[in-house]
Formats: sequence, structure tokens, C-alpha cells
Amino acid sequence: MNYSLSHNDSKSTSQEFLNDVVSGLSGPRKKLKCKYFYDERGSALFDQICDLDEYYLTRTEQWIMEHYIDEMAQQIGSGVALVEFGSGSSVKTRTLIEALDTLAAYIPVDISEDHLLKTAESLRVRYPNVEILPLVADFTVEFQLPRPSHPTSRVAVYFPGSTIGNFPPSEASRMLSLIARLQGVNGSLLIGIDLQKDPSIIEAAYDDAENVTAEFNLNLLHRINKELGGDFEVSQFRHHVKYDPENGRVEMYLTSLCDQTVNIQGRTFLFAAGEGVLTEYSHKYTIDGFTTMAGAAGFGLRKFWTDPDRQFAVLHLVNDQD
Repeated sequence: MNYSLSHNDSKSTSQEFLNDVVSGLSGPRKKLKCKYFYDERGSALFDQICDLDEYYLTRTEQWIMEHYIDEMAQQIGSGVALVEFGSGSSVKTRTLIEALDTLAAYIPVDISEDHLLKTAESLRVRYPNVEILPLVADFTVEFQLPRPSHPTSRVAVYFPGSTIGNFPPSEASRMLSLIARLQGVNGSLLIGIDLQKDPSIIEAAYDDAENVTAEFNLNLLHRINKELGGDFEVSQFRHHVKYDPENGRVEMYLTSLCDQTVNIQGRTFLFAAGEGVLTEYSHKYTIDGFTTMAGAAGFGLRKFWTDPDRQFAVLHLVNDQD
């Protein structure tokens, strides 16, 4: 669960949503894309999750940013064009904007146009000397950056929230290569990653005692019923989380409690008792493991910062590849 993905929903067409649901439920291993968690209710529930005692990710990353922001800004340098992937409300980014010296431009990238433009307007008021260039785009595919009106020293990408962890390793590697191509040589990447730790701590973050995460996960079925005319009996599914130590990841499922049939716009899907629908991966990394993966995309690690318990890390990497 990462808020950086949250605004993928509002500009996703109903047809795209339907196609993804039908495709995901038609395979031998049923799955639904996590980007569809975040309708209005889902986003509100995620805000609640971020305040839970068990959900360490958001507050830990924020702690790191607040304590080491001057070092991060020094690493990134002056006169950069700062690009944020999945900017949302750009809350964490404001700390970075204020710390960077002579920022040439800030380019928030998000797929939700209305939210993006509203946030950009508020940032223009707050930072009148910074050129704000919002870009409506899906950052998981190739796109072109707008050209700032002032010269830039390099392109610096900010990718917070451990969003990279939602992608399987092959897709995460592809994302890093995409960033490297977008920036060119000497591009800078500041990225948040969740670190491997006691599995009980990780599982609790995705299966809290108040069942807010369960409600968040099940809301995806409510959304399919509401927007696509599905007839899921939501009470016949339960939220299930497991940690896969071999792959170093959390897997989140919606598990059917009985044999049942679900209809969505004339299509029928069969669910066996105990069958799970995968709704999210969240990969956890080691510093060395992530550095190796980033190195294959041309990035070299310059510095990293962690919290005292080494639960989370923010890494600064530079694209060294000619």
C-alpha cells in the first residue's frame, strides 16, 4: 500500500477498469491491480492506515526526510529539475523543495489530472520563485518531460513511499531503467525503500488489529460492484496477508470463504472455497540487494539514510551510464 499509486484511479476509464478486472479474474491465479484500491473511500481508508501504530512506513520515511534533508539536498545539488513520481499532494516533497538550492523547476507527475492541477496551483502560491510544471502521465510507461524555461544542471527524480516495492523484481528493474533513460547521464534518483525485518512487524503493518486494512482491501470488491455492476457478496470474502520469505515480500489477498459465483457485466467467475485473489505485492529490500538491482539500470549508490531501527531507507543514486 503506497499513496504514490493512489491517484491512478480517477482518470482510469471504466473500460480500462473492466478490462483489467476481467483479465485478472480469468487467469489460473486470480489477481486485481492495486492501483484500483484508491477510489474516494479507499483513499480515505488509506489515510487512516497511515496513522495506525502498526503501519510504520509513512512515519518512518517522514522521520528520515526530516532528519537528513540537508544532506539529501547537498547530494542532489543546485539548479536541478526535480521530478516526482506519483506526486499526490506533494506533502513530503515540500520539505525537499525548501531544502534544495536554486531549484530550477518542480515537475510533479501523476495520472489524476484534477488533483494534480489543484496541488500545482497551491504550490505556485507557496513557492512563487519555483517553476511548477505538472505533468499528467502514467509513470510506469515512457513519457516526455516538459522543458523548464531556465537551464537545469540535471534531472533529479524523487520516488518516495516504497512504491517501487509494489512491482515484481522484473518490473522494478524496468522502472529503474525507465528513470535512467528519462534523466540521461548524471541523473539523480532519491528513492524510498522498505527494508527486510522481522516478518511479524511487516505482517502487522498490512493486517492491523483494528481491521482498517481489511476494510481497505475489501473495498476493492465494493468498488467493482458499484462501478462495474458486479455482484460480489463482499461478506463472503476475507482479507488475508502472508509474508513470503523466499521472495522477501508481503502478499495481500481476498480469500473466498465458500464456493461461489460472481457476475460482472455478463461474465461469470467461479471462486472455490479458500481461493485467494492477489491484490498487492509489497517487496522488502536490503540495501545491497536494491543497489545491485539499480546498478543493472546504470545507477550507482552515493549515500543512504535509515531510521535508528533500520526499518526503512532513503537512497540517493546517480545514473553513471554513458
